[in-house]
Amino acid sequence: MSTNPYPIVLTFAATDPSGGAGLQADILTLASLGCHPLSVVTGITVQDSAGVEDFMPVEADWVADQARMILEDMPVAAFKVGVIGSVDNVAAIAEIAADYPDIPLVLDPVLASGGGDEFATDELIGAMRELLIPHTMIITPNSIEARRLVDDEDEEPSLDECARRIRALGCEYVLITGTHENTAQVINTLYNRGGKVRSDSWQRLPGSYHGSGCTLASAVAAMLATGMEMADAVREAQEYTWQTLKAGFRPGMGQFIPDRLFWARDGSDAQDKN
Repeated sequence: MSTNPYPIVLTFAATDPSGGAGLQADILTLASLGCHPLSVVTGITVQDSAGVEDFMPVEADWVADQARMILEDMPVAAFKVGVIGSVDNVAAIAEIAADYPDIPLVLDPVLASGGGDEFATDELIGAMRELLIPHTMIITPNSIEARRLVDDEDEEPSLDECARRIRALGCEYVLITGTHENTAQVINTLYNRGGKVRSDSWQRLPGSYHGSGCTLASAVAAMLATGMEMADAVREAQEYTWQTLKAGFRPGMGQFIPDRLFWARDGSDAQDKN
């Protein structure tokens, strides 16, 4: 019996009592894709499927200590970073990433919840740009987040231009998702230093989803942890995420939640939920 049969992924994220997003979404996604998930709590939220009532960031020393203790114990194949919570936490995670440069880091720049509740101040965004993005292999903003990250108040740059400016901050790849764009299909585009690597179009599903971005970024981390090349990892992660959304369910009075275990249900169960 192998002592380490599964790729190990360490996620930095805030809790979500609804299980729709955050740490819980990351853990479900990573486990569903055959990884062993490790978790570092960056913040605690009071929220349900409709929105965020309150948020308390964890102190940076606690974030660093959680990560460093487990990193000394287990061989981590990928990092995934979601809600960070504070400027001090950005610095703590960036320092860890610098100490482990061979571990690919997937950054989901969660600037607001799916319901529109803010998770990031301008100061935190600035710290992310300066300290964390240079240590990032791939960042996965939606189109709204991409435009906020480039910090241009004078114009609304194209998504191609946003990707160019974000990549210039030091990351290797930028994956911009098009859920919020006014297009018939959702178009997600991966960029690197040379420009567009691939664009993938997906059927636009009805409804609003809680945790779709967390699911996608965690799926990318899972694919990279298995040794997959970036373009293939991004394509496979999108396919998995779209299937979770297609099978999504609405357990409360708010948004739909992706079903990260859709593959474990039979066809009749999946139909009954919709």
